[in-house]
Amino acid sequence: MFQEMSGLEFLQSSSVMMLEYRSSDCSERLSGSSFKSSSRRRMFTLEFIASSAFVILLIQSTLAENSNNNNGVWNTEDYYKREHSLTKPYQGSGWLIPNWDFHGSTIVTNQYVRLTPDLRSNQGGIWNSVPMQIRNWEIQLQFKVHGKGKDLFGDGLVFWYSRDRMQPGPVFGSKDYFLGLAIIIDTYSNHNGPHNHGHPYISAMVNNGSLHYDHDRDGTHTQLAGCEAKIRNSQYDTWISIRYERDVLTVMTDINGKNAWDSCLRVEGVILPTNYYIGLSAATGDLSDNHDVIAVKTYELELPDSQVSEPRDHVMPAAQSFEAPRDHIEDSKSQGWSGVKVFFVTLGVLLAIAAVGVVGVIVYQNHQQNSRKRFY
Repeated sequence: MFQEMSGLEFLQSSSVMMLEYRSSDCSERLSGSSFKSSSRRRMFTLEFIASSAFVILLIQSTLAENSNNNNGVWNTEDYYKREHSLTKPYQGSGWLIPNWDFHGSTIVTNQYVRLTPDLRSNQGGIWNSVPMQIRNWEIQLQFKVHGKGKDLFGDGLVFWYSRDRMQPGPVFGSKDYFLGLAIIIDTYSNHNGPHNHGHPYISAMVNNGSLHYDHDRDGTHTQLAGCEAKIRNSQYDTWISIRYERDVLTVMTDINGKNAWDSCLRVEGVILPTNYYIGLSAATGDLSDNHDVIAVKTYELELPDSQVSEPRDHVMPAAQSFEAPRDHIEDSKSQGWSGVKVFFVTLGVLLAIAAVGVVGVIVYQNHQQNSRKRFY
């Protein structure tokens, strides 16, 4: 009776029933006291119904208010895929994680999976061992990027949806010329030309195996779209939602602990095969940071038409459009020096000055001795 009513309709109906009952109850009292016990039971039942309706109305109004205030809501309605997810506690038997493999500098703790420590020249990665057979999906990443550096830090981490897994390489700890999708969280700007955005920066790249990721240009010549995200040394964990639905790629972020998504990028016409693997990798170079993965939550999206859920194993990754690349400016000899190079150059100059000073003192002393001999 009440299943098809809204909370407000339920409350109104219950109120009317209460009024009608009180009128009938007055008539019953005139007829005698034989109906008192049944009347009390009916009164209790209707009062319980009215109270329940009030609670339902309150809950509905609260949910509506939250929906109006948020730009997006967290996924709770689609199918959670445990075999493609990573949550605490991580360990299975020994140091193994069920359905996941890791390599390089990666270490597993009780609270996070650290891909790289805050040390220079490290690479690490963690990869799901089960290929993704679903066509429409959403993956939520929880991670932290932090370190001791205030002005200089790097390099970043990447979420992968790729044909090949567990292959270390130069692109933030994984191979170049990959096949699939990369969501790149780049924390350091290598581009020495004009930038129209700051760092850290999140960008998307789709590759069919023929494209090179250019670190000198921060991948701007192959990115689909991107957004700034001040994720480093944040007091909150960073959440990123990567949603692929009906060939539309959407990336959203929650970096302020709001439990609501903010839009980062949306790209139509993205073609991704099924039967690829998900993974994360990170790298440090002359600069460093801790790159910690806390959770990976994967959902299969429930869509009304079944044809968009059919596997497509044999298509090539593709995208209809790319952002216009920025011009590349070649480094001059005075640019791009690391802190180590600057230190040794400065040390060499100081040693040269010291050597010149010592030679000058020796020449001066010899000159003084020759001057004294002339007076004897």
